[in-house]
Amino acid sequence: MPVLVCAQEKKAPPAAADTKALETKVAPTKAPKVRFKTSQGEIVVELNAEKAPVTVANFLGYVKKKHYDGTVFHRVINGFMIQGGGFAVDDGKLVEKVSGKGIVNEGQNGLKNDLGTIAMARTSDPNSATAQFFINVADNAALNFPSNGGYAVFGKVISGMEVVDKIKAVATGQKELTMRNPTSGEKMTLPSSDVPLANVVIDSISAE
Repeated sequence: MPVLVCAQEKKAPPAAADTKALETKVAPTKAPKVRFKTSQGEIVVELNAEKAPVTVANFLGYVKKKHYDGTVFHRVINGFMIQGGGFAVDDGKLVEKVSGKGIVNEGQNGLKNDLGTIAMARTSDPNSATAQFFINVADNAALNFPSNGGYAVFGKVISGMEVVDKIKAVATGQKELTMRNPTSGEKMTLPSSDVPLANVVIDSISAE
């Protein structure tokens, strides 16, 4: 999660909640597509199950469980990336959704964090990605392997890049995010920067 790893730095790597155990399910070797229906429009992403089988299987698992439905893009930095999949609106507040086990980092798969690609957010632990993802809105070579294990790219936007451009341009500021304390498990509320002032909601993500 952003607030746990250098949230106040403009280009701190996309981060997700801390986790221990690893998930290693593998997706079929094909190129499935998923459709994001958001409050700003629709985005279609082609997933690369050949290069990132574990990551794609993990993402599709969350899609199947409808984990992403009603979540928001909670961290938006124009010139860097838009991050979502981890928080939903609850009684007017942005509250972290419970996610599963961390997965093995596939940052060495040869796919680059280039403009229009989708990758997994995580903490400083390379194997900590769960549900949160980000879409690169620039070529972000600093996120590629071997830097801290790399941030695993697992697909690319093939339709709706104009929607991504709309999201990256929304007004942002500081808001409070409610999440679990990684040590105690208790809820805590912390300020986070680069949060859209008007919620950018992911109504649903569905497999094509």
